[in-house]
Amino acid sequence: MTSLQKVCRAVLVTVLCIFAVSCTQRSDVRVLKMAHSLDQNHPVHKAIEFMAARLDSLSAGSMRVDIYPGGQLGSERELMELLQIGSLAMTKVSSSPMEGFVPAMKVFNLPYVFRDNEHYWRVLNGEIGRELLLAGESVRLRGLGYYDAGSRSFYTKDKRIESPEDLNGLKVRVQNSQTALQMVRALGGSGTPIAWGELYTALQQGVVDGAENNPPSFYSSKHYEVSRYYTLNEHTSVPDIVLISTYVWQSLTPQQQVWLQTAMDESVVFQRQLWQEQTAAALAAVEAAGVEVIIPDKAPFMARVTELHESFRGTDAFTLMQKIQAL
Repeated sequence: MTSLQKVCRAVLVTVLCIFAVSCTQRSDVRVLKMAHSLDQNHPVHKAIEFMAARLDSLSAGSMRVDIYPGGQLGSERELMELLQIGSLAMTKVSSSPMEGFVPAMKVFNLPYVFRDNEHYWRVLNGEIGRELLLAGESVRLRGLGYYDAGSRSFYTKDKRIESPEDLNGLKVRVQNSQTALQMVRALGGSGTPIAWGELYTALQQGVVDGAENNPPSFYSSKHYEVSRYYTLNEHTSVPDIVLISTYVWQSLTPQQQVWLQTAMDESVVFQRQLWQEQTAAALAAVEAAGVEVIIPDKAPFMARVTELHESFRGTDAFTLMQKIQAL
């Protein structure tokens, strides 16, 4: 066999192999692109992976979720806008920036609305929670479910926070939410919206004096490396929401919608358990790293926000807060 014949044979084998592989791949698989801003060790990312695996199983491989973590495709706001035009299928966002699309979601940024964790989940799993998930359909954002994001608390670089007075004069990073800004102002601080991916550097360089978030996020972001005090005042419980573009949702068959919603519901149960485990582990880890974890008296913090609550009287958020507190 000549050299030319050997080359031709090699090329033919390669072409046949490619053809064989392409024939074994399904051409009818529905792929949903899902993006979010968290790292791959975060409980939410692991829950999304769980959802993707369950969807693959439920649909017998006819549906697939491709996940793009770590802000690869943009910020939370940018991802929501991609959903609105149908360029992206799904995303996970905090309910804080959602208030710009669904004003009633401001209730999640109002401090000390929920009595305890049981009350919080009764609301999310009940009629109020369901109505809020679907309230974004008018702006082409349909909620599929809530992931636990725990309670948000303050962490600071150089100053211990034991009472609202300790926040006086401090610049505190908040999410892009007017209600969050008002909340920090009511407690004595100065709220500063900064993108999550830029916060480590902002803390390191002194652009802000502190921030507020839940224990797993405080740990996984490594903010504990530059913030030595963590005060568990637990001012707000702001859930994460998995959204799907209504364009994409409406393009799915009824059976595909059932598969996706079932996979989402199962991932919620998985994520809540994982969240509890990682919250305990995160607190232990940051303490081991030298962070002082402070458990303050919450009463002074709660007293400082009563006027903030009253300022919302006459709004959808205030009406919703009354319904929640009546449960």
